[in-house]
Amino acid sequence: MDLLKLQNGSDIRGVALEGIPGEEVNLTKEAVRKITSSFVQWLSSCTGKPAEHLKISVGRDSRLSGPTLAKAITDILLETGCQVWDYGLSSTPAMYMSTILEKMDGAIMLTASHLPFNRNGMKFFYREGGLEKEDIRNILVKAEKSGDSHREKTGHLYKKNFLKEYAAYLVDYIRRSAKDSDDYNHPLHGTRILVDAGNGSGGFFASQVLEPLGANTTGSLFLEPDGHFPNHAPNPENSEALKSISEAVRKHHADLGIIFDTDVDRAALIGRDGSSINRNALIALVSAVVLEKYPGTWIVTDSITSDGLTDFIEKELGGHHHRYKRGYRNVINEAIRLNRAGKECHLAIETSGHAALKENYWLDDGAYLVSFILTKMARMRREGKHPEDLISKLKHPLEEKEFRIRIKTEDFAAYGQHVLNDLGKYAETKEGWRVITPNFEGVRIACDPEYGDGWFLLRLSLHDPVLPLNTESNTQGGIRKMIERLKEFLEKYEKLDITKLKECL
Repeated sequence: MDLLKLQNGSDIRGVALEGIPGEEVNLTKEAVRKITSSFVQWLSSCTGKPAEHLKISVGRDSRLSGPTLAKAITDILLETGCQVWDYGLSSTPAMYMSTILEKMDGAIMLTASHLPFNRNGMKFFYREGGLEKEDIRNILVKAEKSGDSHREKTGHLYKKNFLKEYAAYLVDYIRRSAKDSDDYNHPLHGTRILVDAGNGSGGFFASQVLEPLGANTTGSLFLEPDGHFPNHAPNPENSEALKSISEAVRKHHADLGIIFDTDVDRAALIGRDGSSINRNALIALVSAVVLEKYPGTWIVTDSITSDGLTDFIEKELGGHHHRYKRGYRNVINEAIRLNRAGKECHLAIETSGHAALKENYWLDDGAYLVSFILTKMARMRREGKHPEDLISKLKHPLEEKEFRIRIKTEDFAAYGQHVLNDLGKYAETKEGWRVITPNFEGVRIACDPEYGDGWFLLRLSLHDPVLPLNTESNTQGGIRKMIERLKEFLEKYEKLDITKLKECL
């Protein structure tokens, strides 16, 4: 059993169920037991507490494999002597908050985010936050070397619906922040807000957060947990999912639509006209609220955000935009680093919808993010305004497209880096191209109007043998001009599959 293959950055992910041809089960009960036992050793070392003094919470999303794997986790925790709280259905952010609100020493969440029904995974937390990828590797290395033994259960098991308490925490936050003197308990009275939970864990937000605040949630979609995910992928970036909630918002004349991923650490919004507020638009909206509350702060995003977003943050809002590497842990850690370096930063956010606020323990929490925006929405309603008004001056590109260039070699990381190094040198020789610096991931090139009127970024994927290429242009046909020129450069690399680029021409 090669447990190291289960690492996915700062998470663990694997195949937990049969059902998809060619995908063999590797996240077994045995694997989960070994990994959990290794986590207990790691946590005991971090806290200085013996296992029998550790309090650990366990939660899961709606996946079909969740109950079986959760039992495997709780069994081994009890065998090591831990005090275990089984929360059942939960969200990833709620599991971290159990270390704050319930004083848990550690928390384990079973989830594979937006991945298909047969996948599952593990996320770990302690009071300092989520584990780093180095921590996960160390845990897996220890687990790989350990045997799996069954011992007498000496710990204690408790069951609790913590998601209900977490929802009450969000309700209290919105009431306090909305500051509605006329109706403190119901600052969203008179609004219709729809939730699409994608049959994941996020259905609680409609009934346990929005409705107690006075919102009408009639017309919400797929609130019931169902690990088959029968309606659409539980992913705020999925076009089918966005179309579904957009149509519901228009049909019911709702004021806002909210869509969560499976474990509620990501979210996107739908405006009252049915338009999607995600990616650059979502970052712009959150930045507007953050910069009102914390003027002049830095905003950290991933590398593929648009030039229009930079102009909006810096010229319209008076903030500072700092692009960094893809990966939610990367942007969060960079935001923390900026603060330590004396640059006040209150928001780290990816275009995927992962967003973490300094005021919320740097936790990427889709439910808290939406709550943060709802407090502003409640205040704006008193002035007859809507959240979309905050981003009316955000400039959108006329064209945008992502390509994925496959690298056809086992040593894909080294080969891909070689291509990027060569591109940087090549771009410096081409008229109308300008290499953007500083740049922390891949090669970003600004293109003059006659050569594409926009920018492109070529980078190496975090996990896959792929060079993603993101492009944006302010004129019709601009991306085609960029690709024509870039194709000339990439054609000489035999181990790159540029078929998709050629199809664009």
